[in-house]
Parts: sequence; structure tokens; C-alpha cells
Amino acid sequence: MDFRFSNEEDAFRTEVQEFLKAELTPGWDDQFDTETELGAMEQGDFAKQFQMKLAERHWLALPWPEEYGGLGANVMQQVIYNEEMAYKGAPTGFNMGVAWVGPSLMIYGTPEQKEEFLPKITNLEHTWCTLYSEPESGSDLASLQTRAVKDGDEWVINGQKIWTSGAHRSNWGWLAARTDPEAPKHKGISMFLVPMDAPGLSMQPLVNMAGEHGFNEVFFEDVRIPANYLVGQENQGWYQLAVALDFERSSIAGSARARRWWEKLIGFSNEHPQFVSANPKVRHRLAEIGIEVDIGKYLSYRVASLQQAGQIPNYEATIAKLFSSELGQRLARTGMDLLGIYGQLHPKSKYAYLNGGIERYYQMSVSETIAGGTSEIMRGVVAIRGLGLPKG
Repeated sequence: MDFRFSNEEDAFRTEVQEFLKAELTPGWDDQFDTETELGAMEQGDFAKQFQMKLAERHWLALPWPEEYGGLGANVMQQVIYNEEMAYKGAPTGFNMGVAWVGPSLMIYGTPEQKEEFLPKITNLEHTWCTLYSEPESGSDLASLQTRAVKDGDEWVINGQKIWTSGAHRSNWGWLAARTDPEAPKHKGISMFLVPMDAPGLSMQPLVNMAGEHGFNEVFFEDVRIPANYLVGQENQGWYQLAVALDFERSSIAGSARARRWWEKLIGFSNEHPQFVSANPKVRHRLAEIGIEVDIGKYLSYRVASLQQAGQIPNYEATIAKLFSSELGQRLARTGMDLLGIYGQLHPKSKYAYLNGGIERYYQMSVSETIAGGTSEIMRGVVAIRGLGLPKG
């Protein structure tokens, strides 16, 4: 791996940094806990305006071809953009339409689907959620049972999805449904575009342990969608879904966010040395975390370097995701150990240090080793595909 960036990439990093300096007020990431639902609500109109400025610059979908609203940027430029945005806690939101719906449509969509949906992803007219997991189908996603049955020029959908992030804020859903119940489980799944206001579709909020509504249960009762909302080949959805998930696995945002929080804890320790004196072991943990943050960054750079070279970083991307998610949890625990009982205070408490961000970070980090694939599954992938160990 070559650790050097090109002159063009360095110039782009500077451009992004200058944009953030101009658009975010000083101390922006101290004002809100930007990774949480609470932070998203408090950002309000500013976040929408900020994202519109990104759309105007064609930064929302940097690597997409220009005809689809992108800039045709290379992989490393996308990594630089993700890293700088996450490090500053910019209110970009996680855009599922950009992350995998759009790329999947570019590969598998019809010309009509591309024309209708891709521009509306990049100009923020459409907000997307991902309808994958079910009560009995999480890590074993191929066991999903939501059914889509062809009825003339429509598909009729019945079933239930769970842990659907942002469904209550989305107007379109990217759905995996079973279209051939007799086929082996990996060979009877298809992918669909679903309007979230379709008759028969309903949802219930799932409030997490931090008291925030980010997840939802989504129910389908005879939901009818046009036949042309099928994406790609019928019953080939599992393979399309797997390709779409590959777009998720860079993980640079995780290490960048960890660096931001690590630097906050270092600054807090310098300003309040009595907290370190009360728990000397925290000093060593902070030093270890600083090293781990660099490791996470370079694991992500490795993934991007392979992608830029035209290779498919399968187990390498899995390692980066696994390390990044567990790093977030280790950092959150270290922060709680440093702050002691003050670390348990809600952001709205006047006695909370760091605006209560550690309390939020600690609770939200619990899901990091579940979302996008559990650590157990990730380790299995690394063992089989990376180390060549036998299954079972």
C-alpha cells in the first residue's frame, strides 16, 4: 500500500476542510451530538441547508458519473470526503440512497429507473430507507420471509421488517423480498423500490436505550407496487443485495469520529487533571486508543487503496468494519471511566461535561457491533475468506 496521497487528492482535502471551516460555526461539534437522533432533530433546518450545499457542489455522490449527478471522483477522494465530514461532525446524515440504492440502480436498473430515481437521490428530493432485516432474519438475512407475489402488472407485498433506520423520515424504501418460496433461500429473493406512503404500509417506532427514535418496524399488508419497481432480475436479488452491501464497507467515518472523540477526551484530561489522577489507568487507555485510531484509519485506507487498484477488498473491508465498530465501544467505555459518575449525565443536564456527549456515545455505541453485520459474523467472514479456515 502507498500511504501517500496524490497532489489532486491533497488539494481536494484542503478544499473540503476550507468548506467546513466556512460553513460550520466554531465549536460546531461541541454544540450537538451529531451522530444521534437527538442531534439530528436539534440541527433542524441548518442540516437541510448544509446538505443542499453539498448537493449543489455534487459532493453527495462524489464517485457517481457526472450524468447521474456526481463528479466521477476516485475512491480516495470519496474516502477523504467521508473522513473530513465525520471528523468535524458535519450534519451530512447517512444517505442510503447514495450509499447503495443509487449504485445498485446504476448496475441493475432499467434506463427508466435510472432516469426517474438517480437525479432525485442527488438533489435530495428522495430520502431512502433499507428494508432488509426481519424479526427472524438478521445476520442470516437470506432466511427473510416477506413475500412479493406477481399479480398482473403489480407486485403484492406482505410481511414485516424491523430495525429500519429512518423509515419515518423516508419517502422511498429499498426492499428485499422473497419471490420464490420453493427455491433455496439465497435464490428466491428479489429487490424492489417501494414508496413509503403506499396503501397497506404502516410502521411503529422502536425507541432505543438512549430514548431516541431512529429505528422502526415496518408492516406490509397487501401493499401493491407497479411491476416495473422490480430492480434487476427476479430471484437474483441476493446477489444484487450483496453487491450493494459492498458499498458500505469502507468504515473510515468510524475511525474519524473516534479521533474526534479521542481528542475531546485528551483535551478534557488536560483541563481537568483530577479526573485522571482519580483513575490513573485511564491515561494508559487513552494512549492505547490513540494508537488504535490510527490503526482503524489505515485499515480503511487499505480498503480504499485496493478498490482504487480495481480489486475487491472482501475480507479486508470486513476487518476494517469490525475494528472500527469495536474501537467505538472501547473509546466510549474509556470516556465513561474517565468521567466517572459525570459520564452518566444526560446532555440536557447542566452538570454534564462535554455536553453529555459521552453518555450518548456510550449508549449509541452498543449497536455498532450489531448494525451492518454482527462482530461474530464479521469474524466468521475473516476466518473463512481471509484465513482460509473451514466452515462450521
